[in-house]
Amino acid sequence: MKKRTFLKLTGAASAGLLVSPFIGCGNSTESESSEAPKAAPPAEFTPHVQSPLNYGFDALEPGIDAATMELHYGKHHAGYVRKLNAALESDVARRGLPLEAMLATLGTEDTALRNNGGGHFNHELYWRVMQPGGASTPQGPLAQAMEERFGSFEGFKQEFASAGAKRFGSGWAWLIMDAQGQLQITSTPNQDNPLMARCVEQPGSPLLGMDVWEHAYYLNYQNRRGDYIAAFMELVNWDVVGAQFGSHFA
Repeated sequence: MKKRTFLKLTGAASAGLLVSPFIGCGNSTESESSEAPKAAPPAEFTPHVQSPLNYGFDALEPGIDAATMELHYGKHHAGYVRKLNAALESDVARRGLPLEAMLATLGTEDTALRNNGGGHFNHELYWRVMQPGGASTPQGPLAQAMEERFGSFEGFKQEFASAGAKRFGSGWAWLIMDAQGQLQITSTPNQDNPLMARCVEQPGSPLLGMDVWEHAYYLNYQNRRGDYIAAFMELVNWDVVGAQFGSHFA
């Protein structure tokens, strides 16, 4: 299979406006004046929105309880989207970019967009990879790639769980495809993600993301992060993750 580049940054081009000179008329002389070029209007801003959950808050029980899902989706994720849109109102250069492309432009100084743009993207992926009804283990090309990279699916699970357990404080564990087309496991603090190449140690294209912020599990598991991680691993929809993997190949 031929690997397709996993991320293409889009640029915004601004167009100049040419204004013809105005020729004035008089009884005995002609005068010529020109107007200053007018700036192009800012790109129209289409606010980011949450995707529908597409399953009930109780659909992941007992692994993730309905109260946690309702709070997590309805308050935490919604708050990231609201604050992302507020931050982009004054950022003309970035507000017209697709979310993934915008994240790729961020540096460590872009705190509001890192926190809230990352929070939005990360949760969009998180809800999808737990959508009920898919395969409980990797299939096809993804299964083969995991066996080649981690020795087995069990080897992957152990390394991925360790990445989540060892993330100090709040953050995420990730399965990604790197720029060379290889699977990697990594973790990031807060709402950073591997699309933020200027902010993270291991950039790449996220295939699977696990939230290890306390709000993802504390109502049910209190401080037992390891129990939550074990439950999450049983909820992953590997059809969705396999489709993410397959999208990088033609």
